[in-house]
Amino acid sequence: MMMIYGMLPFVRQTLPYNQLQHTINYRWPSSSRVGQRAAAQFIGPGDENITLNGELRPEITGGAISLLALRLLADQGLAWPLIAGNGTIFGMYVVESLDNTQSEFFANGSASKITFTLKLKR
Repeated sequence: MMMIYGMLPFVRQTLPYNQLQHTINYRWPSSSRVGQRAAAQFIGPGDENITLNGELRPEITGGAISLLALRLLADQGLAWPLIAGNGTIFGMYVVESLDNTQSEFFANGSASKITFTLKLKR
């Protein structure tokens, strides 16, 4: 297992991702001062975001049904735990957005290639 979000595992058969981007922001507001540089003060951590990019090939990996399961999880509007396969606990995350692009279609109109981008926010 690569990762699990709520009860949805990211494995080759469901939603394998090929890129994980983890961004942590820190809050440093500044105050202007006459004749000097602005003074900055650390007031704590800010937003923490994780972006997962992947490509689905329904004949090998998960497909539209895996994205539907993720969408149903997101539609609940709840924060779910995000845990990496190596045991790293990222915390509770909500789905901020889910983008997917379908291409290379079969004769029946179903896609043989689906790329997705999942944005999670702590």
